[in-house]
Parts: sequence; structure tokens; C-alpha cells
Amino acid sequence: MLTGQGSPRRARGRHAAGPPVTYGSAPSYGGADAPYEPAAPPYGAADAPYEPAAPAYGPADAAYGAAPPPPPTPPAAPPGRGPTGRRARAARGGKPRAGGAGSGSATSGFDLGTEITASFVVFLVALPLCIGVAVASGTPPELGIISGVVGGLVVGVARGSSLQVSGPAAGLTALVLETVTEHGLAMLGVIVLASGVLQIVLGLIRLGRLFQAISVAVVQGMLAGIGLPLMFSQSYPLADARAPGSPLENMAGFPGLVADTLRDPQTMIAAGLGIATVALSFLWKKVPGPVGKVPAALVAVGVGIAVAALPGVEVKTLEVGDLFASVQLPGAAEFAGLADAAILGAVLTFTIIASAESLFTAAAVDRMHDGARTRYNSELVAQGVGNTVCGFLGALPVTAVVARSSANVQAGARTRLSRTLHGLWLLGFALLLPNVLALVPISVLAGVLVHSGWKLLAPQEFPKMWRQDRGEFVVMALTTVAIVATALLEGVLIGLAAGVVLAALRMSRTHVKEHTEGDTAHLTMAGSATFLRLPQVIEALEAITASGKPRIRLDLTAVTHLDHACRSQIEEFVAQQRASDAVAVELLMPGDTALRAAEPAPDAGPGPAPSPVPVPGPTAEWFYLDTRPTEEARAPGAAFARGMRY
Repeated sequence: MLTGQGSPRRARGRHAAGPPVTYGSAPSYGGADAPYEPAAPPYGAADAPYEPAAPAYGPADAAYGAAPPPPPTPPAAPPGRGPTGRRARAARGGKPRAGGAGSGSATSGFDLGTEITASFVVFLVALPLCIGVAVASGTPPELGIISGVVGGLVVGVARGSSLQVSGPAAGLTALVLETVTEHGLAMLGVIVLASGVLQIVLGLIRLGRLFQAISVAVVQGMLAGIGLPLMFSQSYPLADARAPGSPLENMAGFPGLVADTLRDPQTMIAAGLGIATVALSFLWKKVPGPVGKVPAALVAVGVGIAVAALPGVEVKTLEVGDLFASVQLPGAAEFAGLADAAILGAVLTFTIIASAESLFTAAAVDRMHDGARTRYNSELVAQGVGNTVCGFLGALPVTAVVARSSANVQAGARTRLSRTLHGLWLLGFALLLPNVLALVPISVLAGVLVHSGWKLLAPQEFPKMWRQDRGEFVVMALTTVAIVATALLEGVLIGLAAGVVLAALRMSRTHVKEHTEGDTAHLTMAGSATFLRLPQVIEALEAITASGKPRIRLDLTAVTHLDHACRSQIEEFVAQQRASDAVAVELLMPGDTALRAAEPAPDAGPGPAPSPVPVPGPTAEWFYLDTRPTEEARAPGAAFARGMRY
């Protein structure tokens, strides 16, 4: 029995080996064109439910085909609003609400005061992060503020994710520093701009969800591989020292850094400020009352400014210049650098890492609230537009940032207004109070980033992954080690390759059973037989040959997938054995089960022979019902018809 529901169906074929069989005419349910359910009440009529409870179709013994009683009339309601619900909006020609079924609207409970308050909270979280990321990336601090402004005023107004906040992220610090060191600050803008354009293209061709196909183990390993070098590299400015260079060099020089710090009182003060910042970042959220809602990084900056102002304290502070003077528009010489393979590799790396970080952050933010879900392709386009603007201004790349996004959600934001306003506050602060930034100790900002590196590293995830899946643990650890030992792009590619190999090994599980029965050696295979299991298959074939039985039966009917390598090996084995004339080989390949089921069973005794199981022949045609409504059913005011066909 085929049951259709919704609109008139469009059949795309037939399921028959011969002429169609008629089982009787379809019963009439109130007339040929009568709708299955009552027409929708006119728009503007009430909050009555769009469809009533399912009516009873007569007593239990009613004759088949008898017309059912008419459905009950929907209860009357006071005039005012029209019918609500997804189907009522579709009947009126409207579009369903974003966010999917069951999700609330992002604008529900909108309060202007709450949005403004949330924007200030995000601003206070973003300000030290923007400056710290810029300094750690080897760029002027003004560029970090510019990227934060773009993340608010450009990405913030775009559709995609309503509550996710973008800006310069600690996850790209090592990549930006490496790029600036190798290619110069002028080329950074071109690389970021090209990455933004590529992100826009990927979003427009709807590849936003492609990044969700990356193994979780690879993602966690990537974040850990970013966080661990970040912690060691920021340990040097935390003590007012300069990092040696590569991650391995920074790790190797850490004991010497500790010894040098203990010999100099001023560096001990700087290190004390940095360590206090890290401690505040971990413990401040446990402070009760409204004081605990103040961002820990902002408290650390305030304490650092106060300590740096004390007599006799000489710690390094930020060197701040003019915001507009720091803007460097790329020229023709920089754009010509796109012909360099190394520059193109950097563009690809920025695109992959920034896109993956933004979309994974979007998934995490969606779990924090019950509002509209993220439109991944739209969000990727928005991130691309933001990076295009940042690249044009010569600023740092932007991605979605978990710290700012979570602060935005926790502050009660419901719309894009809060994240947009936070960019406005950043711009106003940089224009009106630039001298305040010159009072911030560098060691405090380094402490903020050490805490960010610890959160990226997430050491608790390694034993958790070991308990859950040791194969994925190997992929996760390998990705982390590869990034630390080589570079970000190479490490991610190694992790992806390891994840693919692990998935291939697990998908290619072949179960082989060998046994002898009389004069026959049996070999039964099940599962997926690919080239990865070819040694196991060859070993099993050699084992049944060594049994010396005159008959060999190979049963592969339970194999779900047989690739070319295994098929060729099996067919070659059968041909060799049959050519010897000493062994009779019976081979049952995948798909032979249907042929055997179609054969009549052997005579089991007196009585009528059982009917063979009908199997569609090679000329059979198949069809399925298209459940999409026709254009007539989509027309405004059209009622949805339901029908039953037998």
C-alpha cells in the first residue's frame, strides 16, 4: 500500500514488470476534489489552531468506501491574529520561520537595554583580547582594534549567526606571526583579503557545512597544537623577554627564561603581573555577586595599570600610535605577490583555519541558546566579507571567538545589535582614549593569552578521548605533535590523513570463516572487503588450498562491498584452481542471494510445491513519490490536500 500525504504527487516511474494491477477504485472522501481537512480560516481571523483534531471516520464496522462524516468545525475565536504555525504561513504564501522547528526566534524577548548592556560586556572582553592578539602576532596593537571594529560593524550586521561575535582570535596568532616574519606586514593584508574572497566563494557555492565533515579528533588536536605553542611563546613577553622563535625553540629555552627571570627584580615584577593575570582568569568567575560578572581580563588590566604606575616599577607597556596611520592599503606590488606559491599556500591555510574555527564556534554557540540556529553558508560569507575588509585595511584576520560569543549570550543578548554595538564602542575608545592603551603592561596581555592557550590546549580532553576511542586519541595526539613539530597547515593535513586512514580501516572490516565439511573446504566472507584487507583475504585463500579438499566453496553473498583489488584476487584464485582440473570450485558472489531465492526449493515431500519468491527482473521499473507540493498547492490560500491511494 502506498500512502501519500501533503500535495498532489508526481510519480517518476512505475514499479512493475508488466501491466499495472488494479486493486479497486479509490474510495471517495467527500468528492473528487474535496480537501482532506477544512479550509484554513481567513487571514486575520483568530488564534484558532490551523488544523483540528483528526476526525473519526465512522464506526469500527463501517463499510469500506463509505463516506466519512464531515470533520468538526474549528472552534470560533475572537478576531485579531490569523492562524499561526508553519503550515498556516505556507498556506498564506509566507516563508517558515528561521531556525527550524522547535527553535525560538532570535528576536523573541528583545529588550534594547539588555542589548546595550550586553554590547558593553562584549566590548570589555574584546578590548584586551584585540590588543593582546595583535601584540602576540608581531603587529601594532592598533591593527587588533581595527579588526575588532570590523568584526563588530561589518560581520556583526551580516546574517548567519545572530549571537556569535567575531574579531582577532588567539587561534590564528601563531599563523599571523609566522606570516609577518616570513613575508612582511605589508603582505599580510593581501593574504587576508584573498582569504576573505575565497571564503565568500565557498559560502556562495554552499560549502559551509563541508567543514563539519572534519573529524572531531583532528579539530581538537588542531586547537591543542595551536594552544601549546601559544602558551610557551607568550611566556617570554610575560617576563618582559623576547621569544627565541619556533615553538620547539621556545619550549627548549623555557628553563633558561625562568632562571633569567629570577635574577632580575623588574622581570620578576612583570612575571608576577602575568602570573596574577593567569590566576585571575581561572579564579575570577568564582567571585560571587555582580563583581564576578566583570571580565577577568579587564580586572587584570586595571590591576596591571595600577602596579605599573607605582614608583620604582619599570615594566614594558604598549606603544600605541595613531589608529588611522596604522592602516596600510595594499598596493600593486603586494598583489603581485599572489603569484608566489608560498603566498598562495598561506592564503589556503588562513582560509581553512579561519573558516573551520568560525564554523565550529558557531556550533558551540548554538548549544548555548535556544534562538535561531546558524546559517553556515551565510556565516561563511559574512566572515569572508569581514576578512576582505580587514585585508583591504591591512589588519589582522577575523574569526568567531568563543570568549566574546559566550559573554554575549550570558549577558542576555538576543539579536545582532549587541555584537554590532561592541564594534562601535571599540572604535570610540580607540579614537577618544588612545593614551589609555599606553598604560597597559605587556606582561598582563601575555597572561591573558597564556590563559587562552590553556583553554585551546584543553588537556582534560586527552584522557577523555583515550577512554572513549583510542583510535581517535591517536589521531588527536598525532595532529597536535605534527603542528608543534612542523607548521599549522602541515600538521592539519597530517591529522586529516590519519583520520581518513582510521575511518578506512574501520569501514573495511572483513569477517572470514574457514571450515571443512566432508570433502569440501568452505570459506565464508562478510562485511566490506577492500584492498586494506587484501592480506587477510589472501591468507584465507591459501589456507583452504592447503586443506587438500577436492571441492572448494567460496561464499561471498554476505559481503556488502567488494572492491576491485579483492575481486580480482578472488577471481584469479578461482581461475587457477579450476584450470588445474583437480579441484572443483563453487563461487557465490555478492548478489547471488536473490538468484537463489528465486529458484524453487527442493521437494520436501508430498504436497503442493511452495511458490517461488518473486524477484524483480532486469526490466522492472521503480518509482517513488515526490513529497514536494506542486505550484498550485503553494499558492497563497490553498489548502493542503491529503489523499490515500491503494
